[in-house]
Amino acid sequence: MLHRLQDLDLKPEAAGLRIVVSGHTHIPNQETKSGVLYFNPGSAEPRRFRLPVTVGRLVVLGPKVESKIIRLTV
Repeated sequence: MLHRLQDLDLKPEAAGLRIVVSGHTHIPNQETKSGVLYFNPGSAEPRRFRLPVTVGRLVVLGPKVESKIIRLTV
């Protein structure tokens, strides 16, 4: 977990990581690259920059990972 994805100073797949969580942009996003889930839950703060208000849910059960971005109504 880190604030800015740009500050990541290693290759997650080479380091054996399966998930990278970041949030600086407040833009909700989840995508898998080279077997690594990159997850940004967005922001649950009051609406900023016309972005949706969201939270993220990660469920890790052994090798299985489930991710979901949940949009909140305000």
